[in-house]
Amino acid sequence: MSPVPQWQRDVDLSDANTLRLPARAECFAAPETLEALAACVRDAREQGWALNLLGGSSNVLLPARLKGAVIRPRLKQWWLETRDDAVMVYVGAGVNWHSLVMTLAQRGLWGVENLALIPGDCGAAPVQNIGAYGVELSDVLEGVQVMSRQDETLTWLSPDECTFGYRDSVFKRSLRDKVIITRLALRLSRTARPVLGYGDLARRVSQQPSSLEIAQRVCEIRREKLPDPAQLPNAGSFFKNPLISADKAEKLLARYPNMPNFPQADGRYKIAAGWLIDRCGLKGARFGAFGVHEHQALVLVHFGGGDRAELLKVAERIAATVEARFGIALEIEPRCL
Repeated sequence: MSPVPQWQRDVDLSDANTLRLPARAECFAAPETLEALAACVRDAREQGWALNLLGGSSNVLLPARLKGAVIRPRLKQWWLETRDDAVMVYVGAGVNWHSLVMTLAQRGLWGVENLALIPGDCGAAPVQNIGAYGVELSDVLEGVQVMSRQDETLTWLSPDECTFGYRDSVFKRSLRDKVIITRLALRLSRTARPVLGYGDLARRVSQQPSSLEIAQRVCEIRREKLPDPAQLPNAGSFFKNPLISADKAEKLLARYPNMPNFPQADGRYKIAAGWLIDRCGLKGARFGAFGVHEHQALVLVHFGGGDRAELLKVAERIAATVEARFGIALEIEPRCL
């Protein structure tokens, strides 16, 4: 017999998003099993409710009121399977990503240590193909289990089917609002495979670092550069690092030789959005209830009393300033529900 959906009415979500934007959900549920999740999805469809998903809410911009149903999957089971040198990790969408990374690093497993301290739940990780310090989720992902919103069937998608790109995936495009991510399969290794291409990380680790040491050093760097959402509400990196043509990069580098740039496999260049914002004199700038963080120009912070509409106006103002000076368009990273 299918579980009965446990809906809560008129739920305050202000503390359920790391920007602490004021928001309320008409109906809210936090199912802990696949069966309970399916029951909630089915009930919402039969009621004709709009359906919104929340994870750790570290990369979303919430409106004042979310109509219909809001579901936060609390699928927290995870386990390991050993395959020679490889170790498969199967993890539910409701598991906290950072806690998982640190636990795996403590066990001496390699593959996700560079992704420590990225906020949010595991279910959100494939949506934007999270990445940091030369590693992306797609480097270790073996598959993503999804539930259809149409009929609650479960399917595994391969990495190729996820069509990952820089902060991009099929979940932002053709599968947006069509499936719910329920589980990830990660392939990690017992063999040391450190990725230390970023200088600030390489300088901080020993000659033969463990995966745990790398994860700890990544945490140190991120804490120095990024404000703690519990202390100063934010959504992490607010803008994507833009990709520009080689021709445009060459012209800009002629004018700004110290502009951080990263050549890509397709011939384009990734430019550091934080550097662009900083060069416009906006680091530490405040615009009403929101501002640019004083130490990291890529992060917008909420001082209190603001809402999503005001935040988006601030973001538009920053992007317009950057485009006027550099001819580069910035795109925001958080999703607007």
